Amino acid sequence: MKTNCFFPADILLPDFSRMDGAKWSCVACDQYTSEPAYWESADRLVGSAPSTLRLVLPEVYLAETAERKPRVLAAMEDYLRDVLISHPDSMILVERTQSDGKIRRGLVGLIDLEAYDYHRGAHSLIRATELTVAERIPARTTIRRDASIELPHVMLLIDDRARTVIEPLTNQKADFPVAYDHDLMQGGGHITGYFVDAEAQGAAIAALDALATPEAMQDRYGKAGLAPLLFAVGDGNHSLAAAKTCYEEVRAALGDEAAKTHPARYALAEVVNLYDEALEFEPIYRVAFGVDPDHLLAAFDAFIQTQNGTAAPQTVEWISGDRRGTLTIPAPVSALTVGTVQEFLDEYLRTAAPEGAYIDYIHGEDTTVSLAGRADTIGFLFDGMAKEELFSTVISDGSLPRKTFSMGHAADKRFYTEARRLK
Repeated sequence: MKTNCFFPADILLPDFSRMDGAKWSCVACDQYTSEPAYWESADRLVGSAPSTLRLVLPEVYLAETAERKPRVLAAMEDYLRDVLISHPDSMILVERTQSDGKIRRGLVGLIDLEAYDYHRGAHSLIRATELTVAERIPARTTIRRDASIELPHVMLLIDDRARTVIEPLTNQKADFPVAYDHDLMQGGGHITGYFVDAEAQGAAIAALDALATPEAMQDRYGKAGLAPLLFAVGDGNHSLAAAKTCYEEVRAALGDEAAKTHPARYALAEVVNLYDEALEFEPIYRVAFGVDPDHLLAAFDAFIQTQNGTAAPQTVEWISGDRRGTLTIPAPVSALTVGTVQEFLDEYLRTAAPEGAYIDYIHGEDTTVSLAGRADTIGFLFDGMAKEELFSTVISDGSLPRKTFSMGHAADKRFYTEARRLK
């Protein structure tokens, strides 16, 4: 079984000898969605310097898409003329020093969207780990459909317990030219990238191929005949789904043959080993805005009484203003606490919440507690899943509840650094 879905790319980077890398790289657009102050601070820090901040639309500003989109597209064209330099047939070994000092390693390359399917129950080589919400895709296609370049915040996980793909590259890094080496803004740590040579690229691809054989699948998951699963989307699933949607539009317009070589068929992504010691799974908490907390809690208690499942008992901590409490679910249907919470909140928003109420998905306990201190809000904290459960759960269940886990704190998420032409 050959993967044939991960390749070198023509990667675009600025000349970091002439500019400030800390101003160039900015955090993924789907972070700090309830904290506009973060993005306002980033804007002041960047000023007029070239920055990926000017090439993306932070989701905190989605309501301003019509106003901001032309500026984003114009900046892409400006940067293609005056800022970005092409590095053909490249893969980049990334070493990301996180805010906690740990180093997370990854490999940036090109994936074939023909090998990706975000629908639940897919048997593709690249699969979503969480339920993909169709309503969240259009906001991303709005930009990508007209964009001349892409910047990746997608992180793909591999179940590489023997450490055969990325770790050998780390041992060779002294032989690779440095692509970039700079601090990241606003507590994001540090990032260093190395251009992987052709021989090492080939070895990495061969190691990926080996992970997708029937024998390797049976050895890892203890069952014969499983459809190969090579990449599980750890971060950026909805952005990857948008890329897939735009590619399908191109294929429908141009025909299958012409679409085979079109840039839209591919997407840049960073591959990370699930067993990287720096990679930690953390729960993504929930905060409900614009609600009566007491009414919501009463509804949650009533929902708990309807649960008659066989999963282990679960507990959920709630915070509202200066009040805290704990809810216990003795017989949950969902095996994951986040699934129980999400099922209730979806039902509550649909049937009982006031007009204008909404849910946000929050990284970090401190931020959740802070946001839940506002009027008419309530936050929920709960235990997360172990990362070792991810691949087997996706194989058996198809996908997890949306926003089940986060790979680290918001400041440690992927920062935009590399780019690639889409047109």
